[in-house]
Amino acid sequence: MEQKKKKVVLVGGGFAGLHVAKELSGSDIDVLLIDRQNHHQFQPLYYQVASARLEPSNISFPFRKIFQKSGNIEIRMAEVIQINPVESKIETSIGSFDYDYLILATGCKTNFFGNEQIQKFALSMKTTEEAIEIRNKILLNFEKLISAKPEEKESLLNIVLVGAGPTGVELAGAFSEMKRNILPRDYPHVDFSQLKIILLEGSKHTLNSMSEEAKSASRKYLEELKVVVKTETFVTGYDGKTAVLNTGETIATQNVIWAAGVTGNIIIGLNPENIIRNRYKVDRYNKVVGTENIYAIGDIAYMETPKYPTGHPQLANVAINQGKNLAHNLLKKLKGKEETQYEYKDLGSMATVGKHKAVVDLSFLKFHGYIAWFFWMFLHLMLILSVRNKLLIFFNWAWNYLAKDSSLRLILKTKKE
Repeated sequence: MEQKKKKVVLVGGGFAGLHVAKELSGSDIDVLLIDRQNHHQFQPLYYQVASARLEPSNISFPFRKIFQKSGNIEIRMAEVIQINPVESKIETSIGSFDYDYLILATGCKTNFFGNEQIQKFALSMKTTEEAIEIRNKILLNFEKLISAKPEEKESLLNIVLVGAGPTGVELAGAFSEMKRNILPRDYPHVDFSQLKIILLEGSKHTLNSMSEEAKSASRKYLEELKVVVKTETFVTGYDGKTAVLNTGETIATQNVIWAAGVTGNIIIGLNPENIIRNRYKVDRYNKVVGTENIYAIGDIAYMETPKYPTGHPQLANVAINQGKNLAHNLLKKLKGKEETQYEYKDLGSMATVGKHKAVVDLSFLKFHGYIAWFFWMFLHLMLILSVRNKLLIFFNWAWNYLAKDSSLRLILKTKKE
């Protein structure tokens, strides 16, 4: 009698989930990939979509295209509502599905730290749609400038970015270059000398999780680009027109982009005692503590190791390699082989601030400037999934480099908007 194939339900197709699916493609395990989107999103380049440098299609990859030759992988576009660990089932917006193994790769969402007013009015950037929303909002406000009343112009000319991690720093640099190279040509009768890009950071440094060299160089680059950097400063309130800071200062602005932190996308149904800092506590094999057949990987997983006693950093490299390791372990499990514990090898981190301005921290070398910028571009280009998209992005970047311009400044709104 032929043995029934094991069924894996995989929730989330980000870096972690995608690499689980790719490693299990063509195997004797049936995989059901469930995601709210129908595509994988290359998050490191969201900021280029938001600043009208890349089209969303350049960094978005339909799951059905990726796995069209994989006979053992099914795809459903749905929202997972609840986990039923007793019956090994999940409830979704399109029905229930049973599983032999459940893999949670749900990633993170923007953390507004409980401030509902800020959440209502600020923009965030955790999905392609949100990046497009930022692009629409910023470009539409530039259009409004032409006919705006004098008392309204200041709020349209202030772009406030909250959080000076890689996302905030990269957006600040991109908007500054747009101010200098593009806007005066697009709007020759508008005075953009008053346009302010304001970057707020609660800690003492920009790129606070990186090396001292990266912190110092990134701030220097931002200030060269005329970005107003305020450290040890955070937003306490925002009503859509005025941002209130902890210092008592207020900023008139209709453009607040929140990049100040993330929190895990938790699905109800598992023991709350096994959720730490809004992440599922897992063992060294990424199995959720207290379960037999449920795993969590990537940003949503909290794994304590001797090297990382408070959990791993929420980085793409961690997600990718946890996904690969778990897939290999599931295949080993079916063959009765010993599974491999996960160990994170820190390959470093990097961020770009603007043309010829980037910082790179490797385990054996730290550098910044011109070479770091090309290194950043090359590595991100190599990480893009398809050759077609690599070429599209390469030609787009090459044109932007030579012409200091792009033709992607489209305001695309739905009828409802």
